[in-house]
Amino acid sequence: MQIGHITLENRLFVAPMAGVTDRPFRMLCRSLGAGYAVSEMVTSRKDLWHSLKTSRRANHEGEPGPIAVQIAGTDAAMMAEAAQYNIDRGAQIIDINMGCPAKKVCNKWAGSALMRDEPLALAIAEAVVVAAAPHGVPVTLKMRTGWSTEHRNAVVLARRFEAAGIRMLTVHGRTREQGYKGFAEYDTIAAVKAAVGIPVVANGDIDSPQKARDVLAATGADAVMIGRAAQGRPWIFREVGHFLATGETMAPPLVAEVRRLLLAHLHEHYALYGEVTGVRTARKHIGWYVRALPDGEDFRQRMNRLEDSATQWQAVADYFEALGERMDRMPQAAAGPGALQEEDEEDSGCLTC
Repeated sequence: MQIGHITLENRLFVAPMAGVTDRPFRMLCRSLGAGYAVSEMVTSRKDLWHSLKTSRRANHEGEPGPIAVQIAGTDAAMMAEAAQYNIDRGAQIIDINMGCPAKKVCNKWAGSALMRDEPLALAIAEAVVVAAAPHGVPVTLKMRTGWSTEHRNAVVLARRFEAAGIRMLTVHGRTREQGYKGFAEYDTIAAVKAAVGIPVVANGDIDSPQKARDVLAATGADAVMIGRAAQGRPWIFREVGHFLATGETMAPPLVAEVRRLLLAHLHEHYALYGEVTGVRTARKHIGWYVRALPDGEDFRQRMNRLEDSATQWQAVADYFEALGERMDRMPQAAAGPGALQEEDEEDSGCLTC
């Protein structure tokens, strides 16, 4: 599959999730079978570009290409400038956020709120494409099916975005009004795919290899994007890839492998965020890994009281070592997207953009 002139490894994508898909998490998912991962949402506000939060989100040190950066904002000129800024810092693909449903984003008419103002949405797409074109950087866009059930305009916008030069569209199968409630619907994604000639990616409630197969078949999409189901289960990408290639279900990973993966992830996480913030923000990742494991909730509560990285890391190491003495492999994953934690929404404003 290609985005413009860029060839991707496969058609299994990591969804951009603010507060989750930082560089360590993206690289972990890529190592476990994801062919493409988009950065967390980066603001178009110039006064925030040098903030610590934005600088961490824009950190791509050692990350394999293509480097894809998602930008968000409400002003076409500012979005064009943000695209230029990120391209200068290594972005090889620019993704426009028109999918985030978080109130703190939509109240400023960014994210999926832009779908209510079609002229503005189109102006932003055109401006970013123009800014990126001289550098040979393709522009993609992520959106929802519409603002509400009564205003599903994804197909109309998709045609206009394609005409403006957008090279790939990702569609989350919910309206902004739905947030993450109810179930994603795929008919609208299929209609978008039928309406345009550029690649279309299906997103929403894809939590198993079988669901990925069914969504691809139902929508005709070129790829699937997985978000919440990868929280605490980043190996879902290799499971999906194996199933799509062979029709066979992989055995769950060995506990010893998950222990190694998580401990390595924590080292990278601490290195990016530092001691205090690293310990605090690592808690959600650890909690996602252990939520369905024996004594996982008790361990999570104890772990959340630990205040330094060495103690937190060792507690995780000891927990999984003990778990490995009880079982060789992780339990079979239950269907259903991962639980989202309120602290992420407060911290980041958008959980699955």
